[in-house]
Amino acid sequence: MILQPPGPGERRGAARQFTGRNVMSETVMQTQIGKLDLTAPPPGFLENPFPFYDALLAHAPVLAQPDGSVLLSRHADLDRIYRDTTLYSSDKKAAFGPKFGVGSPLFEHHTTSLVFNDPPLHTRVRKIMTSALTPRAIARMEPGLFETVDHLLEAMAGRDRVDLIADFASTIPIQIIGNLLDVPMDERGPLRDWSLIILGALEPKLSAEQLAQGQQAVTEFKTYLEDLVARRRARPGDPETDVLTRLIRGEGADQQLSEIELLQNCIFILNAGHETTSNLIGNGLALLHDYPEERARLLADPSLLPSAVEEILRFRSPNQLGNRETTAEIELDGRRLPRGTNLHLCIGAANRDPAVFDDPTRFDIARKPNRHLAFAGGPHVCVGLTLARLEGRIALGRLLERFPDYCLLEGRVPGGRIRFHGYAELPARL
Repeated sequence: MILQPPGPGERRGAARQFTGRNVMSETVMQTQIGKLDLTAPPPGFLENPFPFYDALLAHAPVLAQPDGSVLLSRHADLDRIYRDTTLYSSDKKAAFGPKFGVGSPLFEHHTTSLVFNDPPLHTRVRKIMTSALTPRAIARMEPGLFETVDHLLEAMAGRDRVDLIADFASTIPIQIIGNLLDVPMDERGPLRDWSLIILGALEPKLSAEQLAQGQQAVTEFKTYLEDLVARRRARPGDPETDVLTRLIRGEGADQQLSEIELLQNCIFILNAGHETTSNLIGNGLALLHDYPEERARLLADPSLLPSAVEEILRFRSPNQLGNRETTAEIELDGRRLPRGTNLHLCIGAANRDPAVFDDPTRFDIARKPNRHLAFAGGPHVCVGLTLARLEGRIALGRLLERFPDYCLLEGRVPGGRIRFHGYAELPARL
């Protein structure tokens, strides 16, 4: 059975696409939105959070959570917070200690990696990464990216049924980042599972099983990297193309990384570039299927591909939530929030803010301007955003060029996460 395209109005189409039932009425939504708890989301939220985001923006843009944290949804609030590293800290030691256990593998990883740190660690690691991901370096990656994408398309050709996630979207970033770190091809098998489990531990609420799996995944990943780093120290690669060699040498930074900083930021590079880029490609393929008029526009005018990627990033942000912690008492919407308050920055909602985007619930591949926050902002803006955009353009462009009439089949499986939005399975006929 082929899914029918959405009817008029984004909400109605999205409701059918994700849940198969009507979105609750505006009156009921307004009543219930003030009770939204990220640790116990209401039915339908994981599959289709977007109507809830619209209600947050309209009725509760600053929403207290039962645990004392606060959920923010306005674009202006997120944009200001991302840029202010004095009042808002990325350091998560206080929040992750109770969640993961101080000194545990997950605690060590998530409090050492780039994204959850302030200067000076953030500055040192980011310098290395930005020096390795220059426009010239990324241009050198293009031939390998085309080759990877075309190889995957060829492997899917002629099959009655494919999974656009397992067979395509999730494979591309693993291969590209594997190339960046020069991970041997026959050793890349476990990388995706490790990444999914470790990032899954960032969800607002974890079961005991999820916590244990996360601790084990970090331990196994770290053990593997210890061996890979030892081999690379013995036989360094070309620092112009091998990011791991750059990290080991500390090239671009003021000083070398410690062994723990080195290992945990290698894990971060693989994690950060995997699920978000997989979601970008998968979400893009789903949207272009569900909005056939936009697919027709893109096929008729391939020059729209860059703006289409930006609209996919806005409309279905791969990363839905960010976090900051207040370093002093602040006031938001007349509420005084004490120092140490954990702020959930709802990127998915901010990217639908009508104060910034005209007709924000409309999917428009030619939208300009498009000031989305899919890559966050300020000093912590995603260091790999240029590479992610390139992967999205090449993956979507080549698939549309070869299979312009692809159809999604019944049975798509949502990713089932609050923090990251995408698909676990996307069955299709090419």
